[in-house]
Amino acid sequence: MPVAVISVFGSSRTVPESPAWRQAEAWGGAIARAGFALASGGYGGSMEAASRGARRAGGLVVGVTAPDLFKSRSGANSHVDLELPAPTLTGRIERMLEMSRAVLALPGGLGTLTEIMVAWNLAYIQRLRGQRPLPIGVDAAWKPLLRPHLQLSERELELLTLIADEDDLERFLAGLR
Repeated sequence: MPVAVISVFGSSRTVPESPAWRQAEAWGGAIARAGFALASGGYGGSMEAASRGARRAGGLVVGVTAPDLFKSRSGANSHVDLELPAPTLTGRIERMLEMSRAVLALPGGLGTLTEIMVAWNLAYIQRLRGQRPLPIGVDAAWKPLLRPHLQLSERELELLTLIADEDDLERFLAGLR
C-alpha cells in the first residue's frame, strides 16, 4: 500500500538551528512518526529542516523543485529521497497539492502565503462541490492575517486548523488516519 503524503510549506530563509528551523525539523519528524511521507519544495530553509526531521524519523521525503525558476539552486537538499521537478511555481504548488492527503504551513514569507492561499482556495472549492476538503494546518503565527475584516466567513476560516504547539500538531495528524 502506498504511503500517504503530507506537504509542508515554509520559508527558504530559515537558518539552521534557529527556533524556526527546530520547529520545522520537529514537524517533519512528527509527520514521519505518524506514518506519512513528507513533501516540500525540496530546497533549503524550513523545507530542508522538515526534510531532515522526517528522514531522521525514518520517513520518505519528496522534494518538488522548480529548477527553471530557481536556477541558482543546485537541486534538492540532501535529505530528499525523491526529487520531482516542476516546470513552474504554480505547477510546483499544484503537484504538491495533488499528491497530498493534507498540508501544513510553517511560518514563512510571500511564497508560503501563496501556497496557503492556493491550498485554502482548493479546499473551499472542494467543499462547494460536496467533496471532502483538503485538511490544512497552519502555524498560529498566520492568525493575524486571517481577520474577519477581510470579509472571511467562519465557514471559510473553519477550513484552516491553527497549530499553536506540538499537541495541536499531533491532533491534526491523528485526525488524518
